[in-house]
Amino acid sequence: MKSVSVFDENPTHRLPTIQGAMFVFEPKHGRLDAIIDSRLVTELKTAADSVLGARFLARPDSRSLLIVGAGTVARSLVTAYQALFPGLERVSIWARRVEQSTALAREFETEPFSVAAVSDLAAAATEADIITSATMAREPILRGAWIKPGTHVDLIGAYKADMREADDALISSGSLYVDSRETTINHIGELTIPIASGVITADTVKGDLYDLVQGRASGRRSDDEITVYKNGGGAHMDLMIAHYISGKVVLRADSSS
Repeated sequence: MKSVSVFDENPTHRLPTIQGAMFVFEPKHGRLDAIIDSRLVTELKTAADSVLGARFLARPDSRSLLIVGAGTVARSLVTAYQALFPGLERVSIWARRVEQSTALAREFETEPFSVAAVSDLAAAATEADIITSATMAREPILRGAWIKPGTHVDLIGAYKADMREADDALISSGSLYVDSRETTINHIGELTIPIASGVITADTVKGDLYDLVQGRASGRRSDDEITVYKNGGGAHMDLMIAHYISGKVVLRADSSS
């Protein structure tokens, strides 16, 4: 059971936008296994979801990453993408509040790759090999006109029916994939809004992670292809990560006793 609050203005108070907790119950007898800060669950599941999709859809030789947003999820994306794409040489971070992106970039000053805040989103997008967006945007902030051939776009932030990060040109011009058809196509504004207006159809989605992992979808087909991936999350992923975390805690406790 996951209880969550969303306060859009929290970053101005140096607090996470999303806060809450998960009660994790053992499935055989209903025993309470763990209470986990939902921020930790979101941080791990979101990054894992995105980089798994990118393994199938981004160019393996990608050198530059643009992160749109500078919150808790953005921090985990820096390390997650670097772990699976060790060829990354430059990470750029853009946020509406420049001081927020600058502060996040400073946390990675000692890393062997470059992490820097940028102020011009359009210019940064035109140069990136991978763009990952984790914002609370209600209206599109990423434009299809900015995206160069071969780019992979990872859309995380729009998780409700009235939210979007990509404009119609971007969502319709790239090869579109989702993490799970069941939790995205009829639920998230990133897809429901352009479907309702006739820009795309449900069949525009070429596959989800189940298809990609099991080989039913081919993923990236050429170096020039633009790929777009909607990370929708979902309760199934919360449960996977919660069991992972509680299992790690149990193992650590056993090893220290």
